[in-house]
Amino acid sequence: MDLIEFIIIAVKAFLVLQSLQILAAVTTWVERKAAALIQDRMGANRASILGFDLAGVINTLVADPVKAIFKEDFVPRGTTQFMHSLGPFLAAFPVFVSFAVIPFGPPLVIGDYTISLQLANLNAGILFMFAMGSLAVYGVVLAGWVGQNKFSLFGGLRASAQMISYEITMGISIVGVLAFYQTLDFNQIVAQQSGTIGGFLPNWGIFQAGPFNVIAFILFFISMMAETKRAPFDLPESESELVAGYMTEYSGMKFLLFWLGEFAEIVVAAAVVTVLFFGGWQVPYFDITTIPAFPLNGEIFGWSYSFMFQSAPLIGAVCFGAKVFFFCVLQVIIRWTLPRFRYDQLMNLCWKGMLPISIINMLATVIMLLWLTQ
Repeated sequence: MDLIEFIIIAVKAFLVLQSLQILAAVTTWVERKAAALIQDRMGANRASILGFDLAGVINTLVADPVKAIFKEDFVPRGTTQFMHSLGPFLAAFPVFVSFAVIPFGPPLVIGDYTISLQLANLNAGILFMFAMGSLAVYGVVLAGWVGQNKFSLFGGLRASAQMISYEITMGISIVGVLAFYQTLDFNQIVAQQSGTIGGFLPNWGIFQAGPFNVIAFILFFISMMAETKRAPFDLPESESELVAGYMTEYSGMKFLLFWLGEFAEIVVAAAVVTVLFFGGWQVPYFDITTIPAFPLNGEIFGWSYSFMFQSAPLIGAVCFGAKVFFFCVLQVIIRWTLPRFRYDQLMNLCWKGMLPISIINMLATVIMLLWLTQ
């Protein structure tokens, strides 16, 4: 690996991490304002800088982090600072790593280098994403255990049972989609969603395989929302029963790391749904890869530059970001619209409702594909 390739990887890692953090932070602001609108109140608008509150942005992105930084860090008796800190780290780190396999635009060509707008171009990206999502449960269970009280422990047990249950449905629900595309590579899945179906519908995953992929999308989206542990699936931290569940004994920046990881999960869920079912960075009814590049020449501080500017990667990234933001907002609206389930209702929904439907839908999709290939 030469120096240029190392710089490209470093820049991509920085941009991917910052993009996820920015989207997660913006989603926290959307959450507060959407909750206020749904509940017919003003929302976060008290904190300001020089009289400007920027519609609550100062509250969410400035005041709250500053407050969390200066909050006292409590560690329960009977555990160590290392184990107490390991919980939020293990809960958030896999979420950020999983975003590395998400493609957010077509390749960018600069000189002799073709830059993939994806941090890690894995041919089994969907398996990597599932693996990282499964690891996040360890941080939640560890946080519940080191909390040294029954509320934290109950929250950790609930979270582990809930996440394992819904991951089964989530995995089975997209088997038919993967069978249709015959690949586990996110890049190839997005590439196959260009064009239209019959000149009318975008050639997106949700419109393939008749009604079966619509059912798969609904099941997958519900399962991803359950993975984020947010209402109506927030039983691991339900304040009416468990104070704050597995996060009861956390404060300050550790609590904020749990919070950031939760909203990062919302972004990752929206990104995966976009890639599998809604064309990823593809623009409907228009192939952006056909947009020709045009030369840019100039001079900066005595350094002359000349290169072919490509607008397709920029347009693709903006389109992908718009789709992801839409599904983030949709999750926020659902969170503040539906009431919380009881825990037995939550588990019954998965094991007695969604899991059998996902298995039947998977079998029907595979049978249809086998019949079409005869």
